[in-house]
Amino acid sequence: MKATTMRLSLLAAGVMLASGALHADNHDARAIAERLVDEHFQESTLSREQQIEELMWFAKAAEPFRGMEINTVAEGLTTHIYERDVLAEAFGELTGIDVTHNIIGEGDVVNNMQTQMQSGRNIYDAYVNDSDAIGTHIRYGTTVNLSNAMENEWADYTLPTLDLEDFIGLQYGTGPDGSLYQLPDQQFANLYWFRYDWFQREDLQKQFRELYGYDLGVPTNWTAYQDIAEFFTEHVGEIDGTKVYGHMDYGRRDPSLGWRFHDSWLSMAGMGSPGVPFGNPVDDWGIRVNEQSEPVGASVSRGGATNSPASVFAVTKMVDWLEQYAPPEASGMTFGEAGPVPAQGNVAQQMFWYTAFTADMTDPGLPVTEDDGTPKWRMAPSPTGPYWEEGMKVGYQDVGSWTFFDSTPEDRRTAAWLFAQFTVAKTVSLEKLMAGLTPIRRSDIFSEQMTEMAPKLGGLVEFYRSPNESNWTPSSTNVPDYPRMAPLWWQNLSPAVSGDISPKEALDNLAGDLDSIMARLARAKVFETYAPNLNEERDPEHWLSQDGSPKAELDNEMPQGTTVPYDEMMEEWMAAGTR
Repeated sequence: MKATTMRLSLLAAGVMLASGALHADNHDARAIAERLVDEHFQESTLSREQQIEELMWFAKAAEPFRGMEINTVAEGLTTHIYERDVLAEAFGELTGIDVTHNIIGEGDVVNNMQTQMQSGRNIYDAYVNDSDAIGTHIRYGTTVNLSNAMENEWADYTLPTLDLEDFIGLQYGTGPDGSLYQLPDQQFANLYWFRYDWFQREDLQKQFRELYGYDLGVPTNWTAYQDIAEFFTEHVGEIDGTKVYGHMDYGRRDPSLGWRFHDSWLSMAGMGSPGVPFGNPVDDWGIRVNEQSEPVGASVSRGGATNSPASVFAVTKMVDWLEQYAPPEASGMTFGEAGPVPAQGNVAQQMFWYTAFTADMTDPGLPVTEDDGTPKWRMAPSPTGPYWEEGMKVGYQDVGSWTFFDSTPEDRRTAAWLFAQFTVAKTVSLEKLMAGLTPIRRSDIFSEQMTEMAPKLGGLVEFYRSPNESNWTPSSTNVPDYPRMAPLWWQNLSPAVSGDISPKEALDNLAGDLDSIMARLARAKVFETYAPNLNEERDPEHWLSQDGSPKAELDNEMPQGTTVPYDEMMEEWMAAGTR
């Protein structure tokens, strides 16, 4: 333990500790560490002795904060429940820091974060906040720059074995300045899900080929997805006495409907610019930035693409497919209600499926699981739309990340930083991955334990082992104020989903509202850096006639459907290089 930490420890205790007492404390800490490893953390990429040494570091680093009570917060995922029920308790026993890891709704996490940023009042000592808010964190000047903190005030409190290079999502919490603002805690992707067993049936393959002129397989474009949706809904209709549907989605007017769209749906159709992790200069929200990373507009009239032809196509398809090919009740469902539906056994495929629901699909008692626990389903890359081009992101990843604010008292913030590192340390990360299936470390993904689990996870392990995984990315740094701007999506697009207005009208309204908020934020001078600097409005044709995004309407938005066999798809998935 460094001298600085020792001095703080002695001051906190208020007494000079004798060497015998220190030896006793170390002995007690080691006994706790050994028991925690043996009871909770048997699965790890570290050896047992390495785990114990890592836990001993936490016990020593936490000495100045023993007896402190801190509050952290995360949304209600299985991973975070594991952190609350197992990791917080273990950390408290090891360090003497009492952590209340609060589990609340994702919207409530964002609202509390926004309130703390604006008011300067400490609500929580640390947040697991989606990296979608990275554009917010780099601009307001209230989020702790982790790169700077780890070199300065947290130098003595940063885990020597943290191994940042082992994280798979570090780039999503990194600003244009190259600094890390958010530390990944959990990660899941948005992929294509389908009933492998149905797709393999010779009678269904023959029927599909006769109707559509090509093979039933994993769709690689939106035309094939639509053909397959139509096939199972209208031509197959029933399997083993159960009514089946070719598509699943959700459409209730609810904040989660916003996720349905701004989680890269428009860019999956090909709306944005090439560039990974974030399209440049136009991102997956349709927001354009200039060379100084300043947002200049979302509307096509300002050079953005939120209401571009590609976006209109994407929203139109979502609305049509929900109405024509999904179970009737889907239109009244939220994200959480719709997620478990495919596991009930009456859905053939779902293009917009979050791997966070993988654990819900693995129970041997489900209609979508064999008796031996292997799945009847698989996951694969989602098909791309007609405007998509090489070099663009392919889909979305949610990267819940530890985030800290300067409004939190320094001692509480540092204690929370220790707990955050504990939840991602190699001693515990593999057990957490096995519990929640939301990986963050390459070493865990490539572990023997995950190799053994892979056959029951339907392609999840293969996806994260593929270099293609990096083409699924969160919302970009172009979004200047995520808490204010994200609600505009569901508020504006809900009327299109319900059929009250056209997708074009809804997107025009959305783009206008995004521009209005960015203009107000610029006038208010609330940002320390990268403030919006909107382009003057011009005839949309000025932008649509140029190369790149926004893209002019295609003459044929539904070309011939194309599919590939799943096994061939997997070979491509695992191949070196990017898609």
